[in-house]
Amino acid sequence: MIDPGELPFEAARAELDEVVRRLEDGSTTLEEALALWERGEALHRRCAEVLGLAEERLQALRPPDPPPSP
Repeated sequence: MIDPGELPFEAARAELDEVVRRLEDGSTTLEEALALWERGEALHRRCAEVLGLAEERLQALRPPDPPPSP
């Protein structure tokens, strides 16, 4: 299993969707559900990290706000 920190956003999001689907269908044992939950948390953190970095890049591209007029 690949470390979530190494996954591109799209792969992490797709795997997170699959984790949620499996948890929602209720077909897992308690131990499997706990492992899936932990994996889902790690995938969520990866997605949030990538989105945060993308937001920072976009902020850097925006021109600064003009100073307020007197």
